[in-house]
Amino acid sequence: MTDYTTHRHEVPTAQQSRITVWSGWIWFASIMMILTGVFNAVEGLVALFNRSFYVSNGEHLVLLDLTAWGWLHLVLGGLVGLAGIALLTGAMWARVTAVALASINAIAQLTFIPAYPVWSTIVIALCVVVIWAIVVHGNETGDLS
Repeated sequence: MTDYTTHRHEVPTAQQSRITVWSGWIWFASIMMILTGVFNAVEGLVALFNRSFYVSNGEHLVLLDLTAWGWLHLVLGGLVGLAGIALLTGAMWARVTAVALASINAIAQLTFIPAYPVWSTIVIALCVVVIWAIVVHGNETGDLS
């Protein structure tokens, strides 16, 4: 005969009670930040090594110094990717950093709109979803660091 009463009065630890089903949003935000960081880094590398790629799309011209723009996106992509990895720890500093970098990334993508409006809009939308996930569900992961 199985005694089901032995587990009835277990009290969850503080860490167990903070982690909920919604903490999956933080995993989603982390993965999206890592992917967005890779996307930004690729954008930056293309601007640095294939200068004619972003010069014109037939209608619009990117009116920026492509070397500076490339380095900006390369560095920002690296930082966004690292913040995504740090976000997996659930630490408060990682959440604050991730929200700040996702905001900066969304603003930086505005410079990309004249050349590639659909791509920029997708990345901006991803940044907004990441910010939402972190702000709304970030505390549900607890400080795991």
